[in-house]
Amino acid sequence: MTSTTTTTSTTKPGGARVRVQRFGTFLSGMVMPNIPAFIAWGLITALFIDTGWTPNAQLASLVAPILYFLLPLLIANTGGRMIYDQRGGVVATIATMGIITATMGDPVFSGSPMFLGAMIAGPIAAWLMKKVDSIWDGKIKAGFEMLVNNFSAGILGAILAIIAYFGLAPIIQAITTALGAAVNWLVDAGLLPLASILIEPAKVLFLNNAINHGVLTPLALQQSEETGKSVLFLLEANPGPGLGLLLAFTFFGLGAAKATAPGAIIIQFFGGIHEIYFPYVLSKPVLLLAVIAGGMSGVATNVIFGSGLVSVASPGSIFAILAVTERNSFLGVILSVLVAAAVSFVVASVILRASRKRDIAAGNAGDLSAAVAATQASKGKESSVLGGLVSEGTTDTGSATGTGTATLVKNIVFACDAGMGSSAMGASVLRNKIKKAGVTDVTVTNQSIANLTGDADLVITHQDLTDRARQKSPNSQHVSVDNFMNSPKYDEVVEIVKRNQGVTE
Repeated sequence: MTSTTTTTSTTKPGGARVRVQRFGTFLSGMVMPNIPAFIAWGLITALFIDTGWTPNAQLASLVAPILYFLLPLLIANTGGRMIYDQRGGVVATIATMGIITATMGDPVFSGSPMFLGAMIAGPIAAWLMKKVDSIWDGKIKAGFEMLVNNFSAGILGAILAIIAYFGLAPIIQAITTALGAAVNWLVDAGLLPLASILIEPAKVLFLNNAINHGVLTPLALQQSEETGKSVLFLLEANPGPGLGLLLAFTFFGLGAAKATAPGAIIIQFFGGIHEIYFPYVLSKPVLLLAVIAGGMSGVATNVIFGSGLVSVASPGSIFAILAVTERNSFLGVILSVLVAAAVSFVVASVILRASRKRDIAAGNAGDLSAAVAATQASKGKESSVLGGLVSEGTTDTGSATGTGTATLVKNIVFACDAGMGSSAMGASVLRNKIKKAGVTDVTVTNQSIANLTGDADLVITHQDLTDRARQKSPNSQHVSVDNFMNSPKYDEVVEIVKRNQGVTE
């Protein structure tokens, strides 16, 4: 195989989209690890409140403490840990308690869970703790480390809690109130379906977790606490648009896209991993019209029926959605999924059939690699490819030149935005291929890009996320794929590890 290296250009790696993705990942990173707690709250709410399936006043008393205290404090602690490990998490939790107490104690502010406050106060508090520790780093006399560390964190935490109580709480409440009013205005004006014009394209750019868990979830939880349900939980999580798109490829697609679409449907609709359909959209960007139309129709259906979920559905599987559907909303929610799928299917089918002859003539018969070319054009430079990894003595290490010394590949990491959905799927596929090849002593794991530590021999990401992965793990070899479920590059990775270990057929 010929050696392939990464070419460079005047475009600085990353750019605005990478920065937006990084910020969105940070927001969603505070929520995603705590999704089980949100689901637990949703199930308790659905079962035991007055309008629940099995009303129980005693068990319903769990709802408010979890919503107002546990969930915001979990978010704050997670955000603090992301900035400054356990020490940052502790101080972040203390500071956030100041905001929570202020809003619960003032009748003007009471009734608003402080998720936004936790997302702001938590990371800031952890960052301040990190800066304070840097002042006397290496200057503490032996034997006084524990005393200084404990008291500095305690004193700073107390100060920040007081500042948050008097200073941040009114500001956060004003922002929360304004955002809630904006959403209510969209609902009252019948304009909420227009949100799909922004949400669906942003999803394809791997901002889905940031939108859902960083923006919509906090607002939706507040609505759910007030009314028992919220349509905002379904703006991003509705699997209908993706289902319709993949069905269109199943019936009217070409080549690899047509062949892989049925399997992708199972993963997307039942498994809840929406990222699986993104490459299909990227292969023909005009298909954004299909998912936008599907998303808008799904939102409109929920608005008409007044339906919603009681808590966050993550992943966006039909099973997870039905599990947290408000008891009187099943008809509207199910119809919103079916209508969204039908509209997306019709629009995508028209687009695919209209361009069928042109695609065949151009030699682009369902080759998903077209999505790679489109992404490269938008980046202004070529993505790294695995061809260099299997060449004689030349490897893409993610450096500026793309050349380096071939290294033993024993630790492979799949990385994606959240580190759960698509990366877990890709890791499972490659792990099975390596096992069938008789290769041992090679670990294949998955994690979020934000948690990359730089010790992986090989990092595999979707091509839209490779620049961010390189920044987090610059000394690793990097591989870009356009489809986590079925990439030909997996076979080339297997050949690499087989060659490393001297495994022969």
